[in-house]
Amino acid sequence: MITGFQSGRPKPIDPVSAQGQALSPHELHPRGDATGPRQAQERQQTRLFVANIKSQIKRNRQNEKRRLRNRAVRSELHSREKAAVAAAGTDHEAEALRQTIKRIDKAAAKGVIHKNAAARKKSRLMARIRSIAGEA
Repeated sequence: MITGFQSGRPKPIDPVSAQGQALSPHELHPRGDATGPRQAQERQQTRLFVANIKSQIKRNRQNEKRRLRNRAVRSELHSREKAAVAAAGTDHEAEALRQTIKRIDKAAAKGVIHKNAAARKKSRLMARIRSIAGEA
């Protein structure tokens, strides 16, 4: 049904539900079975082919875990940057800035973002905070 060889390529997933209704690509699980709307929201990318090789199936699982973890870290960086800018000119400015820079450095060390991207983020953040503090 889901996998098999046809001229050396995996067969595409049949996008039809058990009731005979066509499923949208966002309702397909990586294994090919339909899932609820919650899982469909979590899974934004659409896969139309399923790997047949065990090592590739494992690699796909690992990549998906890393993608979700990296997305969460990048989201946290964005939130921390916004918090640091919001705290500019207040008593909590130094602590918020310290925490933000710490998270940016940690993300670069873990490989979530490139080290030059981390340096750029820190530089721009400091410049924004200086400009806000200078205005106030």
